[in-house]
Amino acid sequence: MTSPTTSPPVITTDLVLLDTDVDGDKQAVITRLAGSLAAAGRTSDAAGLIGAAMAREEQSATGLPGGIAIPHCRSPYVDTPTIGFARLRPAVDFGAPDGPADLAFLIAAPDS
Repeated sequence: MTSPTTSPPVITTDLVLLDTDVDGDKQAVITRLAGSLAAAGRTSDAAGLIGAAMAREEQSATGLPGGIAIPHCRSPYVDTPTIGFARLRPAVDFGAPDGPADLAFLIAAPDS
């Protein structure tokens, strides 16, 4: 009898960035988070993941009230649902009505 395979956790400590200064805009934040996903082996193509997340950003803002941003996408370059997190210092504009975000969660899901 074989045991079912377990998926890796959606988020791990290597996907958490604290007091991160990206020195830029939301694309810089997404690029930094995609880099951490690539370093953790969660994406096969960081540039492709960035492109998918930025295409989603063009559809509508992902900034939420309270200083939170949730950029997200489905991508063929992601095999396992993953969340990358950054606590930003300084905060970055993601289009929320109440101002920039200091907490960003990149949600990357497989196309399927």
